[in-house]
Amino acid sequence: MGKVYYISRNVGLCMLVLAASALATIIALSVAYNKERAKNQGRPADGTSSPPAATTPSAAREAWDSYRLPQSLIPVYYNVTLWPRLEPDADGLYVFTGSSAVVFRCVKETDLIIIHSNKLNLTSFQGHHAKLSGVGGVRVPTIQKSWLVVKTAYLVLQLQGRLTVGASYVLFTEFQGELADDLEGFYRSEYVEDGVKKVVATSQMQATYARKAFPCFDEPAMKAVFNIVIIHHRGTVALSNGREIGLKSATQSITTFEPTQRMSTYLLAFIVSDFVSIESLQNHLLIRIWARKKAIDDKQGDYARNVTGPILQFYEQYYNASYPLSKSDQIALPDFNAGAMENWGLVTYRETALLYDPVESSTGNKERVTTVIAHELAHMWFGNLVTLRWWNDLWLNEGFASYVEYLGADYAEPSWNIRDQMILYDVHKVFAMDALASSHPLSRREEEVNEPAQISEMFNTISYSKGAAVLRMLSDFLTEPVFARGLSSYLNRFAFDNTVYTDLWEHLQQVNVHLPHSVHDIMNRWTLQMGFPVVSIDTRTGSITQKHFLLDPDSAVDRPSQFNYVWFVPIKWIKTGEEQQQHWLLQKTVSGADWVLANTNVSGYFRVNYDLENWNRLLSLLNSHHQALPVINRAQIIDDAFNLARAKIIDTTLALATTKYLSKERDYIPWESALRNLNYYILMFDRTEVYGALQAYFKKQIEPLFEHFRGITANWTKVPTGHTDQYNQINAVGVACTVNVGGCRELIRSWYRQWMESPSHNPIHSNLKSTVYCHAIAFGGVDEWDFAWTMFKNATLASEASRLRSAMACTKTPWLLNRYLDYTLDPTKIRKQDATSTIQYIAANVVGMPLAWNFVRARWSYIFQQYGKGSFSFANLINGITKRFSTEFELQELKKFKEDNLQVGFGSATLALEQAIEKTTANIKWVTENKADVLRWLTEESTFRET
Repeated sequence: MGKVYYISRNVGLCMLVLAASALATIIALSVAYNKERAKNQGRPADGTSSPPAATTPSAAREAWDSYRLPQSLIPVYYNVTLWPRLEPDADGLYVFTGSSAVVFRCVKETDLIIIHSNKLNLTSFQGHHAKLSGVGGVRVPTIQKSWLVVKTAYLVLQLQGRLTVGASYVLFTEFQGELADDLEGFYRSEYVEDGVKKVVATSQMQATYARKAFPCFDEPAMKAVFNIVIIHHRGTVALSNGREIGLKSATQSITTFEPTQRMSTYLLAFIVSDFVSIESLQNHLLIRIWARKKAIDDKQGDYARNVTGPILQFYEQYYNASYPLSKSDQIALPDFNAGAMENWGLVTYRETALLYDPVESSTGNKERVTTVIAHELAHMWFGNLVTLRWWNDLWLNEGFASYVEYLGADYAEPSWNIRDQMILYDVHKVFAMDALASSHPLSRREEEVNEPAQISEMFNTISYSKGAAVLRMLSDFLTEPVFARGLSSYLNRFAFDNTVYTDLWEHLQQVNVHLPHSVHDIMNRWTLQMGFPVVSIDTRTGSITQKHFLLDPDSAVDRPSQFNYVWFVPIKWIKTGEEQQQHWLLQKTVSGADWVLANTNVSGYFRVNYDLENWNRLLSLLNSHHQALPVINRAQIIDDAFNLARAKIIDTTLALATTKYLSKERDYIPWESALRNLNYYILMFDRTEVYGALQAYFKKQIEPLFEHFRGITANWTKVPTGHTDQYNQINAVGVACTVNVGGCRELIRSWYRQWMESPSHNPIHSNLKSTVYCHAIAFGGVDEWDFAWTMFKNATLASEASRLRSAMACTKTPWLLNRYLDYTLDPTKIRKQDATSTIQYIAANVVGMPLAWNFVRARWSYIFQQYGKGSFSFANLINGITKRFSTEFELQELKKFKEDNLQVGFGSATLALEQAIEKTTANIKWVTENKADVLRWLTEESTFRET
């Protein structure tokens, strides 16, 4: 049970009066909003000039210059009324009007009221931007002046007297804002159905966008209760976090929602649309899936509805805490910048993350829907019920959800064995990022994360995937039941409150675990210092040592660590097939002539190196009896070896030798690990003479897998029964066509040609569509590309449109790629949410990479203004374009790009740019040192035939 928060009778009466007056006021505002709207932020509604932020000379930094709110005022309760217009005004703009009354308590004497407000045009009350009143007869100081601060997004009220500590006040504002298509705050999403353009008013508040919807204390620790009223056109439906408790219809409809629980502003959501829903009841909890009518009619929401109940049920049991709300709404939006957002009680998704067509969608689409739902619903407790105090601990929210999403998805779909895939999707993925000298700790100092761009930068692979990996490790050495008991204690203690990461350590410690060190001491080394260790085991001497692993050993780490980059490392291991007792590094040694495998099932967040004799034993075992090793560890051996080689710890030829057994491998996870690592060789060498030998080696290894799937699918007429077998079939076909295995390209061309001849009947199985589309377009010309473009424009299933959008980047025709690049900046052709990822798809093409690089450089200022200010995914644009960079010329171009655009800025891609420079430098050295050896080894192996 969570804490119960009561509102005093005086405050309640005050809010009722304000609610009634707000409705009347906002309707009156609708008549005059054209007159009231100012064209520039900071201009008050009465047309007068706003006072500058600094009104008196002062050498000291003023409170409104800081990005962090003063701690003098605490919000208790909001009453917010909003009216979005779904039709443009005379100037072609979509707008919303609204009012907000926030009751706040003074906890520290002050003569300033500072509250967030961004891009809102505020109505003037006797020359000021707001009205201030007291609760319960409290004396109210007069407002001396008020102004807006653009840089820090504040509304500031300077009072003539001081507020009284312990007293409560009400700040009332009326405002107008643009319902823009920028995917931030309260924004506009559009779609076409039956030839008719439709408009949706929707929201995205995380991390700093609630202030664009209404004036508020927009920090996660400033929790409050929200009472929402939405005015909307008749024939539309309004949704918010709470359940609807009233609907009045006159000229316009007015929907009132139940008060929310005490919550953070970034979790608010408001939506007005003509969507429809399907629903179910789970233990008296209302579960609804909302989407476009056609999507619901086509049963694309059924799967999400069916898995939501079981996943919520699992989390209630896992957390030992009831779902704290009266309903669970989930909605699929045509335009949405993130993949999904965990708004409490109203989760928003991209259509690809929520909608699943039982006929047209692939197994991968189905898995994505399951895991994203599991991720967002995990937040209903961890993140929403109990919330981080500040964004420097974002990993506590996102890392946790990224870990337990596998548990929730596994409960919903137990036959998928999805827990194992975390090794590929999170652990190996983040190893690549965390092995850079420019990485950062999971938990950063608060003063390092202040500006909105710095906050957005925290939404990265470290926070999500490393957070998941270290929590998985923690759960493993504590054991899952102990971990779950500690979580339950933590959630119940801090329900409706805010925490820091050490609060979790304390509650996990309280469950009486026996460890060589406290949870706090062990885990601080994994969260407060960046990176991870490589554990080296020498079976000749019995020694076990650790060292900070860096992909480029010559790169300098200029961030000192209080722990000197030493970790407490839990090690599980196998000796000659027998599981050994877990131990902690430096507690004992390992020696002998038998093969040893450490980090069983990759439960620990570290890499493992061995002496050469033990490496050779493992290689021999892979080649003779690979199934003697757990499937996850076969993937681990490959991934560790390739990365140890890049770090100059072992020879590159030893890493390549871990792939020789693959002609006998049929499991997906080892194959996927190998392909991801060999992809680095493709990126480094597909513009050099090495690529021919690499293709020949690929062909030798993939051909048996291709023939295996040809056989078990009856010449491609059936689908493999296993979940991951279906993924490995995709790998087999994709690689086989790339390296020209006999019959593959002809198969691809024939399927695609059949579809072109009969567009209403697609003969390609959904699982193979992405691969077939890409290769058919790569092998084809203008006709194949234009057909894909036509099908893309006509697609009614978001996942199908996404496949086609990616595939069109596969063409080898430069002018088509340049035309496609131009399309990315035209939102009538490519949605704004998809612009930067489409550029990345083009850059992934060896022909498209230089075209995309030139395109982005030439248009950086525009791209940054449109997509870079607050997008969580913007950093991926830099990463995607620079992946192939491996020459001195490209490094100098990259440095010049940085220098030329210092004035424009890089926003949330700032760290990504530094990492791109670091990775390019490392790539240059690696290619120089290894090119000859790699060419020699590949040539020998691709021409060698076993007798």
